[in-house]
Amino acid sequence: MDISTIAYTVSVWAIPVLLAVTLHEAAHGWAAWRLGDDTAYRLGRVTFNPFRHIDPFGTILLPIMLLLASGGRMMFGFAKPVPVNFRGLTRPRRDMVLVAIAGPAINLLLAVFAAALFHTVPLTSGALREWYGLNLQAAVWINLLLAVFNMLPLPPLDGGRVAVGLLPWRLAVRLARLERAGIPIILAVVFVVPWIGNAVGMDLNVFWWLVGMPTSFLESVIFRLVGLQ
Repeated sequence: MDISTIAYTVSVWAIPVLLAVTLHEAAHGWAAWRLGDDTAYRLGRVTFNPFRHIDPFGTILLPIMLLLASGGRMMFGFAKPVPVNFRGLTRPRRDMVLVAIAGPAINLLLAVFAAALFHTVPLTSGALREWYGLNLQAAVWINLLLAVFNMLPLPPLDGGRVAVGLLPWRLAVRLARLERAGIPIILAVVFVVPWIGNAVGMDLNVFWWLVGMPTSFLESVIFRLVGLQ
């Protein structure tokens, strides 16, 4: 890609990614605050101001690296995790589940909202029309991708915290112990396993099977929901 193509692609993805990852974290903080833990509130993280949640690596550097590495086909990122003191929640096990669900839930709402805004694309014209449509398409995709990815049942992802809160105590404790190994496992699944598959001539894109395919399915469901298919 040349510089102009890269700049245009970044402009298409930047706002959707920034809003998706920062509002995801803000939703966690808001839910925790409403359920009794004011840790995030005292740190100024219960806000929908995206600049309070930006992580230099996860929100800026990683998306750009993925964009360049994929030839402009993929961008992904994360914001600074919102601190939550689960012991400060009114009912820790139940509320932990609600706090965890809040992030993916707002991503689903953002995806539906962005899809509905496609009805306003005909109100624009020329280069703005194409850019606006691509922004909305990126917003639908990245929000659904974040929602699905974060609901994988592996700590420290939101789905892992939901599973810990719902499973019987003995199983919950065993799953919670995986939290320190969770990120290395995720990185291995996303990057190392597909690389090994390419090296041996096999399709081992586990990330696409677990996240990409469900995201694609949800995208088609939402577009039908808002009357676009």
